[in-house]
Amino acid sequence: MNEIYVNWGEAKVKLRWDPDLRLPPKELITSVHGFCFKDDKLLLVNLNHRGWDFPGGHIEDEETPEECLKREAYEEGYVKGESHLLGRIVVDHSENPKWNENSQYPKIGYQVFYRMDIDKLYEFKAKYESGERILIHPSDVIDYYHNWNELYQEILDIAVKQ
Repeated sequence: MNEIYVNWGEAKVKLRWDPDLRLPPKELITSVHGFCFKDDKLLLVNLNHRGWDFPGGHIEDEETPEECLKREAYEEGYVKGESHLLGRIVVDHSENPKWNENSQYPKIGYQVFYRMDIDKLYEFKAKYESGERILIHPSDVIDYYHNWNELYQEILDIAVKQ
C-alpha cells in the first residue's frame, strides 16, 4: 500500500491507498472518483479552474457512492456505464496542524474510487463544470493531469488490469 504526503492549501495531509472493497461509513466519504474507460482509453475532463482530471465529486444527500460517480461521470463527461469499486484513499489529517474540529471534513476520511466501463458516450455539451473531454491512452495521463502522483498511478494500474 502506497502512502504519500500532499500539500492541500497550506496543510500537509497523509494519503494512503486502501484496496478494501467494503465502503466506509457514508459520513466519512469526502468524495467519489472514477477511472472511466471506453475501448481501453481513459476519460479525462477539463474542469473549470482546475484543469484535466478524472470525473468525481461529492455525494448528494440521497445518493450512494456509486450513484454519485454515475451522476458526476454524466455531468462532467457525458458518459454512462457500469462501475466497479476499486477501493479508497484514506485521507488522514492526524499530522495536519491546520485541521480543527469545526472542519467540514473528518480527521480521517475517505475518497472512494471506481472503475467505469463506458457503454454510452453522449454528445458533449459543457453545461456543468467541465469545458471539454478527451479519451487518452492511460500511459499519457501525466501529460494532462498536473498533480498526478504515485498513489493515483497505483489506482489507475489496478483499474487498467480489471
